[in-house]
Amino acid sequence: MFAFKSSKKDSTQDQGLLQQYQEVSDLKVLGNLYQRHTEMVYYVCLRYLQDPELSKDAVMNIFEELIYKVNKQEIKDFPRWLYVLSKNHCLMYLRSQKNKSQISLDEFVKYPEDLHQYEQQDEKEEQLTAMEGCLEKLPDKQQQSVKLFFLEEKCYKEISDSTGYSLNEVKSYIQNGKRNLKNCMEAWNERQ
Repeated sequence: MFAFKSSKKDSTQDQGLLQQYQEVSDLKVLGNLYQRHTEMVYYVCLRYLQDPELSKDAVMNIFEELIYKVNKQEIKDFPRWLYVLSKNHCLMYLRSQKNKSQISLDEFVKYPEDLHQYEQQDEKEEQLTAMEGCLEKLPDKQQQSVKLFFLEEKCYKEISDSTGYSLNEVKSYIQNGKRNLKNCMEAWNERQ
């Protein structure tokens, strides 16, 4: 993957590559522009699709969409536009899969209670309460970053801009926060 960095200089370079592609329709130029943001696209897809392989496929499919969509819209901020395009691509994919839900025999045998959600309402409430408690136990910077990322669906850059943390700090706080939440929830499940 590639490092995702954003600065005024990068924005100017993005606009230059975008303009060059719109003038000459050279896929190499579009590829260079897209490659600068593939890590961001991958993580957006991973966040929505929850599957690394599906996310990699989505990164390739989104590039194919770019070929047609870049010339049809006025793009002032390419990374932000690409973020929205990636998010919409994933949501459309999830919507299309919603009607194709299948339950394997293994899932039915192993987790029959998952098929009867109304019977699990109390357990879900307990887990949500435990999750809120675990979230409150996180250090402030992790807690703030995790809430902004998962609950408010902000991207790394937006979190960095609103908190003043660097992009690397934001990524670290989210990663460590997720790990700490997981450990806390596992400890809670063991007590149940």
